[in-house]
Amino acid sequence: PCSPLTSQQNAGLPPLIVPLSVQERQACDGARSATPSGTYVLNVTATDADDETYGNSAKLVYSILQGQPYFSVEPETGTIRTALPNMDRENKEKYQVVIQAKDMAGQMGGLSGTTTVNITLTDVNDSPPRFPHSSYHLSVLESAEIGSTVGRIKANDADVGENADMQYTIIDGDRGSEDVFGIFTDKITQEGVITVRKPLDYETKRVYTLKVEASNTHLDSRFNYLGPFKDTATVKLTIQDVDEPPVFSTAPYIFQVDENAAVGSFIAAVTAMDPDATNNPVKLFNIDASNGSITTVKPLDREMSKWHNISVVATEISNRRQTTRVPVFIKVLDVNDNAPEFAMIYETFVCENVKVGQLIQTISAVDTDEPLVGHKFAFSLSAPNPNFTIFDNEDNTARILTKRGGFSRRQLSAYLLPVVISDSDFPIQSSTSTLTVRVCACDSRGTVQSCNAEAYMLSAGLSTGALVAILLCVIILLNSPLPISMVAILLCVIILFMIVVLFAALRRQKKKEPLIISKEDVRDNVVSYNDEGGGEEDTQAFDIGTLRNPEVMDGNKHRRDIIPEMLFPFRRASPIKDNTDVRDFINGRLQENDLDPTAPPYDSLATYAYEGNGSLAESLSSLESAATDADQDYDYLSTWGPQFKKLAD
Repeated sequence: PCSPLTSQQNAGLPPLIVPLSVQERQACDGARSATPSGTYVLNVTATDADDETYGNSAKLVYSILQGQPYFSVEPETGTIRTALPNMDRENKEKYQVVIQAKDMAGQMGGLSGTTTVNITLTDVNDSPPRFPHSSYHLSVLESAEIGSTVGRIKANDADVGENADMQYTIIDGDRGSEDVFGIFTDKITQEGVITVRKPLDYETKRVYTLKVEASNTHLDSRFNYLGPFKDTATVKLTIQDVDEPPVFSTAPYIFQVDENAAVGSFIAAVTAMDPDATNNPVKLFNIDASNGSITTVKPLDREMSKWHNISVVATEISNRRQTTRVPVFIKVLDVNDNAPEFAMIYETFVCENVKVGQLIQTISAVDTDEPLVGHKFAFSLSAPNPNFTIFDNEDNTARILTKRGGFSRRQLSAYLLPVVISDSDFPIQSSTSTLTVRVCACDSRGTVQSCNAEAYMLSAGLSTGALVAILLCVIILLNSPLPISMVAILLCVIILFMIVVLFAALRRQKKKEPLIISKEDVRDNVVSYNDEGGGEEDTQAFDIGTLRNPEVMDGNKHRRDIIPEMLFPFRRASPIKDNTDVRDFINGRLQENDLDPTAPPYDSLATYAYEGNGSLAESLSSLESAATDADQDYDYLSTWGPQFKKLAD
């Protein structure tokens, strides 16, 4: 794709369409990163029959008419290059670029011709495969044959061709599941096909869990930084029961009998068993032989088995050979005898810098019962809690919210929150599940940094060095004569005293905490006053009471406007197009501020400073002037000196 391609066309001829394929993210210089802007694509050359030696008649200038901002063309050479870096085929695959060649060096009056270049980005493996779901649920009959298909799963890959080829493998699962099931890739659909590798038995194991990985088979090392080019999903396989025929314990049977055995002699017994009743050999039903009444013998549980299949045989008393067999299917109806519980084991945490009313967990519940109108659960706390509260969403979920902030791992590293879950069927069943909330250190975005309780104090007890010193003292005392032992006792007492003093000093130093342990422990009530004494001058420069209540200003001063003697010509401004959106926006904001009772009074207050107040000259502003010149008395200006003589006249 980096080899130069040339298209020649006489100026002024009809357009010529040149197809071209360029690799996405391609860099002709072999760079590892995505395509930089300015990468060579194609060289387009136009010819002109005019004499090249005569002026600018045959001097061509190339320009791009269509294809910005993705491509550009060099005016002198006609070389097309990419104008944007990191072009991605998954966003846009086809581009149409129109190049114009104009003689007379591109000046007015020159002739021109155009050519169209269709550029198609070819694919590279820059998109990893991703499963649309994290878990899948499939079911299979226990009578499924070896090699039969259980189901299909597929990971999505935005690439095409061999760059989208995937390989599915089972990388993990519960015990024995990897040998019972297998998976291979359908080369046409790129789906993972799960098959049966060993016979299934509902009575032995009813649920299998697999962890399946999908990975690309054709990797490009230039784009490893976009990976990993693989993804995993969990597949849960449920085995469905099938009514199996009785199975003899041995096949075939071989018995021995004496040749002189009397008629009616016992030879042997054959036994058979029902595989469906291997794990539950308890007899649940009985039948009255005289009237055919079927009764229960043991309590039934719908959650263990919804259906029971039995066979009833009717036999004539006078002729035992006349029999009839009929299958009987008994469906166990549901009653509300199970309490709801958490749908999963929740791992909940709360940040130390959490705010009041912040959501920390959304919980849901499940119930093995199946009411006709569907489940309706209610959530509540078993007792009022000062730290957390629960809000029932009334859709079989609930939110756990904080009632306060400022949690600390030093005080308590975990909280136990009992949650009562009740159903709405009759009779009402309820259960209490405990939610464990761990206290963690988080950053400003709420990302957990650490949930381990840190040791802020030294552990109680003596160190290894102290124990060694005590042991040495004991050994010296046992192996020393009486006079020397007295000195040894005194020495041991001194050593032990020094150890105790050092241990106590370390404990006091460890208990003393700094004002701010870390940035995460900064609280709103810790205020730093860094400029001591500063700002007093500013507080005396204005009267804040005047700003808040301008009506207390001197009411005797009235503004006296005068009509200017010189009239300026009126200049009509050019009409401005009415912008309805901006006007509606400003009016809406203005109305909100006008109707807001909590808005401060100085929000839109325009403060006018009265120049010269308190001086002899008063204000020289027109705002303080009289309505006309005649109303003004300027005699006092004569006393100001020669500088103001002109004004006094």
